[in-house]
Amino acid sequence: MGVQVADLPPGWQPTVRAFLATPAGQALEAFLAAERVAGARVYPPDPFRALRLTAPEAVRVVILGQDPYHGPGQAEGLAFSVAPGRPHPPSLRNLLAERARDLGLPPPRSGSLLAWAGRGVLLLNTTLTVRDGEPASHAGRGWEALSAALLDQVAADPAPKVFLLWGAHAQRLGERIAQAGPAHLRLEANHPSPLSARRPPRPFLGCGHFGLAQAWLQARGRPLDGGWTLPADAA
Repeated sequence: MGVQVADLPPGWQPTVRAFLATPAGQALEAFLAAERVAGARVYPPDPFRALRLTAPEAVRVVILGQDPYHGPGQAEGLAFSVAPGRPHPPSLRNLLAERARDLGLPPPRSGSLLAWAGRGVLLLNTTLTVRDGEPASHAGRGWEALSAALLDQVAADPAPKVFLLWGAHAQRLGERIAQAGPAHLRLEANHPSPLSARRPPRPFLGCGHFGLAQAWLQARGRPLDGGWTLPADAA
């Protein structure tokens, strides 16, 4: 998969190793190897970057995406985030528009959400790779089982966390969180895609999730240091 499990933060390693030992994990590795042999262009270059940047003990917020952006140079291994210097895809534009509306923050020049990962926001896609120009091309190949196991691990830790579940896909996985007990906050809205961001019953635009998450964590002594700011916010 282009990464050694030993390179990941120690807290993630048992879950990832256990997955790779399963038939689903072995089948996924074989599939990705076949993609490489066939010369397929697969994004992002580091599928485990979200785990590398946010250790399990640091997680305060989980944002669940679906699969990485499928255009050249876009995906940087973090849900909804795009590599610096790249145009903002529509879902990211709506995400940043809601952040601006909710918190009064200026629009950032860059669409990279890397700073959030360093504050304890796990930006996890449920499918961690994609073939160039083919959205969802690696869905159903096993990544979802790993994402579910990682989600279970995070939810089993009793330290309070916020799960931002945008869209039916994330909300289906988020049903697992309820089984972990009442320690965590689940906030649900439509996906920020232009197809659903304004639609009832829970439009993404206007949901106020950024402020709600920060206030809830602040009240429990686990705020995001620096909040939802980004270093590239316009003056």
